[in-house]
Amino acid sequence: MEKVLGENKWKWIQLNKCEIERGAMEGLQSEWLERVRKNKSNCLRVEVLENGEKAMHASLIYQQSFKEEQDNKIFHFYLTNEKWVTVDLEWSTFPLKEMDKSETAVDGFLLFLGELLNEMLGEVDQFEESLKTLIWSVRKRNETRILELLYRQRHELLVWKNLLIPIKELIMAIEEVNLHKGGNEEIYFCSSKRMERAFALLNEYEHELDSMINLEEVISSHRGNEIMKTLTVITTIFTPIMAFGALWGMNFKHMPELGWKYGYLFSIIITIVSTLLLYGYLKIKGWTGDLLKGKRKGSFFK
Repeated sequence: MEKVLGENKWKWIQLNKCEIERGAMEGLQSEWLERVRKNKSNCLRVEVLENGEKAMHASLIYQQSFKEEQDNKIFHFYLTNEKWVTVDLEWSTFPLKEMDKSETAVDGFLLFLGELLNEMLGEVDQFEESLKTLIWSVRKRNETRILELLYRQRHELLVWKNLLIPIKELIMAIEEVNLHKGGNEEIYFCSSKRMERAFALLNEYEHELDSMINLEEVISSHRGNEIMKTLTVITTIFTPIMAFGALWGMNFKHMPELGWKYGYLFSIIITIVSTLLLYGYLKIKGWTGDLLKGKRKGSFFK
């Protein structure tokens, strides 16, 4: 597909990999065309041509699954002020209504980036909604499953950043060589600000997630300590019962307690008294903490 846009000022050529040879006819670099055949990751090159014209060619992953690394969409492009060549871009996904009004190919490319960012921001809003739900889940249903969800959200955030960083690099590269000069500055400003907004949102979400992860880890650590302390206290309290039970469970022939008239009652009393004394000692020392207190509604730790 080939379109002449901007009142016949620049050309947009859309190719697929089967039409790469046609790209050579358009005067494109053979090195870039060869890279297009096999490249499956983000890359960017900026150069000045022999005639002094500035050009940029790159590959960009613009859609990525959060579950499978290889489940993504990538396109390749070659950009100058008068020509924008794209390979394997599903352009029908993006409603580029203002493309005809752009004065240069760079403006058209920036419009595309702006629309791509707009689509991403819409999906980021859904991420924000799930994050808000998770924030309250940490308080209401604090459990191991929540920690799993937190780290899934953290991974999704990393994928979003991985998608946006190459786009940010593209905008910085355009500014680096002043490729947008002579075009519509408002288009460049809009795309740049949209990029800044996306990164600002993701950075804030990252801080929120880190805070929730830290909170969850503190709660989990506290609960683990409480469980170990509970087991230790219970074991300690029942030590007299186990000790006396082991003592009077022996089968020696000469055990004077076996002939006592009130030996059974004595054994019960001494067991109870020693257990209570041991519990009282632990309580006075403060080693039982709040183990025996009831659960408070809405509490993080109990």
